[in-house]
Amino acid sequence: MKLLRSTLFMLYALLWSVLTAPLVIVGALTLRGLWGYRLGKLWRLGTQFGVEHILGIRPRVIGLENMPQEPCVILAKHQSAWETMTLQDYVPHGAYCVFVLKKELLKVPFVGWGLAAMKMISIDRAAGKEALDQVVTQGRERLQQGFYVIIFPEGTRVAPGQTKRYKAGGAYLATRVGCKVVPVAHNAGELWPRQAFIKSPGEVTVSIGPAFDATGMSEAEVNRRAEAWIEAEMRRISPHRYPEQVAANA
Repeated sequence: MKLLRSTLFMLYALLWSVLTAPLVIVGALTLRGLWGYRLGKLWRLGTQFGVEHILGIRPRVIGLENMPQEPCVILAKHQSAWETMTLQDYVPHGAYCVFVLKKELLKVPFVGWGLAAMKMISIDRAAGKEALDQVVTQGRERLQQGFYVIIFPEGTRVAPGQTKRYKAGGAYLATRVGCKVVPVAHNAGELWPRQAFIKSPGEVTVSIGPAFDATGMSEAEVNRRAEAWIEAEMRRISPHRYPEQVAANA
């Protein structure tokens, strides 16, 4: 049944992307303004419809009241492609999100072209310090335009129960701009594993932590605070993935 669901979803998602990605590109380049994002939302909601009704994956959200009403930096756990779509639902109504992503993703047919049209924050990871400056320059502009900036501080998808070093990009942006930071934990990888074709139906728990102001903080302090909350919350929502905690509670 999982194989059938996953196959049907893949076909549905491919067809939907072929139909809607050109609209996003045309909207962004010809209509300008927010049309690229509006049409991008159409693509995203259509894809999420398939996620919920074909794959049977649905969210349960905790702490939605913690999301600030003004644009901020969202530092989130990254386990799958699921959160790149669904986290955008949890900013205030009428607001839009941009992501920090590597430039190579913009070359992916249809989806990548749509991302490029919507002016996501694209960086060259090999550029070192210059890449951080790219994040600040583009991120400051997007925040001033009213966009929420979503960043995955571990830099790549991480399997449930694992943690990678939190990189400086998101914290660097928040401290240089002086805005709020919101930590987000979730267990999407339980149902949508990294690079896995077969997904499982069920409920993803998304937990939005208390926002804090990065003004006057160092990027190391921001990362420590965000990481401490996210990793503690991961152990709460997915305790079976952390053997040391299970043993301690036995």
